Amino acid sequence: MKLAIDIMGGDHAPHAILDGVHKGLEAFPDVEMHLFGDPAVIPATLSSHDRVVVHATTEVITSDDEPTRAVRRKKDSSMVRAASAVREGEADACLSAGNTGALVASGLLIVGRQKGVERPALAPTLPTLDGNGFVFLDVGANVEAKPQHLYQYALMGHAYAKSVRNVERPRVGLLNVGTEDQKGTALTKETFELLQNESSLHFIGNVEARDLLHGVADVVVTDGFTGNMVLKSIEGTASALFSMLKETFSSSLKAKLAAGVLMKDLRTLKGKMDYKEYGGASLFGLKAPVVKAHGSSDAQAVFHAIRQARLLVGANVSQAIQVAEQKEE
Repeated sequence: MKLAIDIMGGDHAPHAILDGVHKGLEAFPDVEMHLFGDPAVIPATLSSHDRVVVHATTEVITSDDEPTRAVRRKKDSSMVRAASAVREGEADACLSAGNTGALVASGLLIVGRQKGVERPALAPTLPTLDGNGFVFLDVGANVEAKPQHLYQYALMGHAYAKSVRNVERPRVGLLNVGTEDQKGTALTKETFELLQNESSLHFIGNVEARDLLHGVADVVVTDGFTGNMVLKSIEGTASALFSMLKETFSSSLKAKLAAGVLMKDLRTLKGKMDYKEYGGASLFGLKAPVVKAHGSSDAQAVFHAIRQARLLVGANVSQAIQVAEQKEE
């Protein structure tokens, strides 16, 4: 399979992206990497690789660019060219750690929406204490949503959990301020009714944010505004917690000795709760897979995003979601 990769997007681009690509080439012999960006930054070990194709671009979409305008004006940017390669059938999926809004716009304007999908959804898989993780959507593709949009998110998340994560009967939850049926806003109340009446879903009702990391559901649905805030709260809390642990275990000789004894367990815990280990966020509802790696991705995070893109293509998840959508038309 062929993956189109924007090597210029992200806080640590291009080096972290290229290091992640190198890891991906070693791990996945069935993947051909199409790299879009400045050829001068690509080391010879990659550019001469028999499964690497370099596509020279002259522009970069930055984090400060207005998304839609940048996509329309910077036609030769690494991100736009990568998305165009998917549209033209030159690649099976594309990946970028760059400007999230611009990647969403590229997905919509270039790759295109699937028939029957009103709004795409940005959907990462987040860690849980049991190690299974859950699909969370939407986390920012659309800050405003209607009940029908959340209903479609649930269908897409369900299809993804089954086809890619191999969950036989995914539990679908609706994020709310309480678990009671009549809790929440007009949006959540109307969405609750739609999901409750959908026989193809294993809808478990409302779920609360405090229960997400305990694995309360396999798929959790919300609007992009709420989802983005919850996502960043989880990331910030995890980062602060590990910083406090590091500070505590380096505060004295006794603490350092304790850290030495517990190091293996601490690394296991960090691995369980590190979002980087779960890859990027998939943009559901498009004609082909588009993966958004975290802006601060290091090489390991980029590698896992490549792994995720490979899984999406291999499982033909776009087709699975399309079938789910057409069933409901």
